[in-house]
Amino acid sequence: MSGHPLRGRVAIVGVADTPVGRVPDRTPLQLSAEAGLSALADAGLGRRDVDGLVTCNSMAQPFMYPGEVLAEYLQIFPRYCVGLGAGGAAAFTAIAQAALAIVGGVCETVLVTMADSLRTGLSRERALAMQASAGHPQFETPYGPTAPALYALLARAYMHRYGTTREQFAAVAVSGRAHAARHPHAEKRTPVTVDDVLASRPIAEPLHLLDCSLVSDGGAALVLTSAARARDLPRPPVYLLGFGEAHGHEHVTQALSLTESAAAESGRRAYTMAGVGPADIDFTGLYDSFTPVVLVQLEDLGFCERGEAGAFVASGAIGPDGALPVNPHGGLLSHSHPGNPGSLFHLTEAVVQLRREAGARQVADAELALVHAQGGTQSSHCTLLLGGAATV
Repeated sequence: MSGHPLRGRVAIVGVADTPVGRVPDRTPLQLSAEAGLSALADAGLGRRDVDGLVTCNSMAQPFMYPGEVLAEYLQIFPRYCVGLGAGGAAAFTAIAQAALAIVGGVCETVLVTMADSLRTGLSRERALAMQASAGHPQFETPYGPTAPALYALLARAYMHRYGTTREQFAAVAVSGRAHAARHPHAEKRTPVTVDDVLASRPIAEPLHLLDCSLVSDGGAALVLTSAARARDLPRPPVYLLGFGEAHGHEHVTQALSLTESAAAESGRRAYTMAGVGPADIDFTGLYDSFTPVVLVQLEDLGFCERGEAGAFVASGAIGPDGALPVNPHGGLLSHSHPGNPGSLFHLTEAVVQLRREAGARQVADAELALVHAQGGTQSSHCTLLLGGAATV
């Protein structure tokens, strides 16, 4: 075990998800508030117990000061209030920053809550503009690539380097749907096959529609507090054992590699803090915005050797009955993807799994989880290691 001073000092004591998919009757602010209040109730706490608040901005309902607006809406008056911007990694960097604030004595109980309404809150024109704004304004955007096109570039590079096939990419989508079929609130629960993925509408060569994440409304929230205080609360604490961040680039034209990412560095830092390695992990939550991303992360985070993730995934290893279950809730491909808050569902699922409350989708003997998120086009990375009481 690691002797790192942050290891096990902070616990997640409450979690909640909102409905996902099409939620037209609630704004992102209302969804954030709903998730936050539900997470507090799950923790046995109230608004007056919260002295730290972290959120991210919404694309459908943007505010200049999203943290302060949410605090006002909830009538919470925090000592620590942050609105983060790190793309899909924002939810995980929020956990790391909240833990640092708690250990540093800045605050004692932090509510992390995020939501967006990408499905019903954006017009078609705004959605297309959002997709087309991911590239470098001088060197990429003038040539017209959307976010899927930029990820397709990474996919092609990976296929060229390792001989990976479209069928192996498709196996990631098949696995995610198999997990989602066991989750009563996942957006897409009907099983799919590799042939279904390959027959779905082409989006950006070599990616098909089912290789791409969903576009959803929804939000989720977590409550963090000190390990000492967590022992007095009703839910079994889930401890933050390690975390690591790494940033390799912002724009694809500046990436040092198209087949490897800074996840290798964020993962190394998280493993070192937690004092564990890939072989110790019982299940994972990996950012699955597009199917090839999962293969890269499996290699970057040490679960597979370089070039071997395709065969690993195709073997069924990441499915519900596999050696390394990935995204037991269905992930961004099948559960939901409301933009920046999407990875927060990976975290709430990890907590539910470690509390042994996942019902039909429960991973057997789950004690240690790795969850990883990224923002941009494989740009900003954050890795978290979570464990139950037996791991502290």
